[in-house]
Amino acid sequence: MLHELLEYARRENLASEPGFKSKPVKWLLQFTPDGNWIAPPIDLTDGDKRSKGREFNRCPDLTQPEMISSGSRHFLADSLDKVVLLTKEEATEKDCAAHASFVGLLDKASSAIPELAPISATLNNEEILTAIQANLNDLKAKPTDSATIAVSCGHKPHIFIDSDEWHNWWRGFRGAISQSKASNSARKKTIAMRCYLSGELVEPAATQNKVTGLSDVGGQATGDVISSFDKEAFGHFEFEQGQNAAISEEMVKSFTDALNHLIKRRSIRMAETRIVYWYSRDIAAEEDVVRDIFAGAGLDEDDGNSAKRSTKSEPSERQILQAESTARKLLEAIRSGQRDDLKGCQFFALTLSGNSGRVIIRDWMQGSFEQLVESIDAWFSDLAIVSRDGKNILNRHKFAALLAATVRDLKDVPSPAVATLWRCALNKSRSIPDSMIAQCLHRVRIDIVQDQSPRAARIGLLRAFCIRKPGVPAMTAELDETVDDPAYLSGRIMALLAAVQEAALGNVGAGVVQRYYAAASATPALVLGRLVRTAQIAHLPKLEGGLRHYFESQLTDVWNRMKSTPPTTLSLEKQTLFAMGYYQQKAVRGKRSGNLPESESSE
Repeated sequence: MLHELLEYARRENLASEPGFKSKPVKWLLQFTPDGNWIAPPIDLTDGDKRSKGREFNRCPDLTQPEMISSGSRHFLADSLDKVVLLTKEEATEKDCAAHASFVGLLDKASSAIPELAPISATLNNEEILTAIQANLNDLKAKPTDSATIAVSCGHKPHIFIDSDEWHNWWRGFRGAISQSKASNSARKKTIAMRCYLSGELVEPAATQNKVTGLSDVGGQATGDVISSFDKEAFGHFEFEQGQNAAISEEMVKSFTDALNHLIKRRSIRMAETRIVYWYSRDIAAEEDVVRDIFAGAGLDEDDGNSAKRSTKSEPSERQILQAESTARKLLEAIRSGQRDDLKGCQFFALTLSGNSGRVIIRDWMQGSFEQLVESIDAWFSDLAIVSRDGKNILNRHKFAALLAATVRDLKDVPSPAVATLWRCALNKSRSIPDSMIAQCLHRVRIDIVQDQSPRAARIGLLRAFCIRKPGVPAMTAELDETVDDPAYLSGRIMALLAAVQEAALGNVGAGVVQRYYAAASATPALVLGRLVRTAQIAHLPKLEGGLRHYFESQLTDVWNRMKSTPPTTLSLEKQTLFAMGYYQQKAVRGKRSGNLPESESSE
């Protein structure tokens, strides 16, 4: 997994050198070459309220330990309270010290970039600072908004962090911090160890860089680490911190940069997890079959503010249909040799969440692109189920609806279930877990007993379970009259008995379904015989000739297909068949009568 992340970082040319980091910047403060401030500040979000600003690939960056040990702030790009002392209330002594640190770094860097000297002097001028703050307040800027500086002489502004003129000075400054740290900890024994990723003999990084963007799935706003040995109990052989899993500082920086980049650009939030995926080569947006299909339980494209990501952008039916069509076209193109370029393409996916400052890796998947599109095609096919009114075949279930099929509300979905169903979706040979189907059957039973038609997504999930589970009859999307499994036939009989009662007595409130479905779906032998006898004595005689003949022939036909007595008890698989038989028989009845309430006629 880490090697694939390193490869991604190399392919995307991410800034993986320690001391550099990709950052979004919202405000640009311009100055003349002699240091005069040019109003107004430039908003780099282009009016997009969800954006955190323009992304700069190589910004100077210090880790938290480096900032603490050196007493320095970030260089060139920092929040407005540090850059221009913009605060909501009167600036505290701590605010002033942070601002002085930012300006002090500009002054030190002026030895390499002379243009920074007058800017540093300007930012130390209280009168000018007050004017800048007033201007920013008029623009509704926040103290936490990021900002950087530029010089302009009437043409395009020269943004310092966009150039490399400060890189060498920054490397020297940061190196001095490291040497200072080393001298302070000279008494600590340094060990050269073999890096797990590069194989080179290195001094292991004591701590790891933070992975950000998981604050909406249990992570911390300041970021989380993949591995940490900050407690004595986590270490062994008296190794300290990073020595317990030796990885060089460069390698740590590379895979955390890759992960941060992927979380921003290729991630999907599902319940309390975030799924990150990528390919071994560039894939055009219209061929990215994952995004439109599974962007259901949450959202994904980076707005730079993961904490405020919402669940409102679920994929439309058109998006799902388009993704399904794309998957089939790509699959045909790969198999026919028209897209040989995709044959060697690999697919990777991580399921992540956060807890107590640590990244939890819940799942790791890897496979070929061809297997991916083939599995997605099979996923939709396996989930196809007739609609409640029997008029359509539904197969474009949102992934969030499938997750919610097992619980009362989507927020109740446990994180491991997301990873499990995700794995089933992307691996056509993987069965739906029994535990998930047991929960789904429970919800179906509640729906029916409460006189509500089960959601199509729930029945679709049951059908996928039947198709993928060895030893269970592979069910079709619609009623299959060739299936003679006693459990399936028992479900059909239950639906017919309910229809007979409704036709004879109308809505009686608690009918045979509400009173006996739960028992019949587990122990049909104890219930069906009595219900059939009741129908023959109390319900069928109330029907007139044609309708009575229809129901009698239907009941006789289904009962005759049963080659044995109804089962005494039903296993999980048989209960699934019972529910399928009940639902599909009801759909046939709805299609013929065409009188289902509008709310029940479609998903």
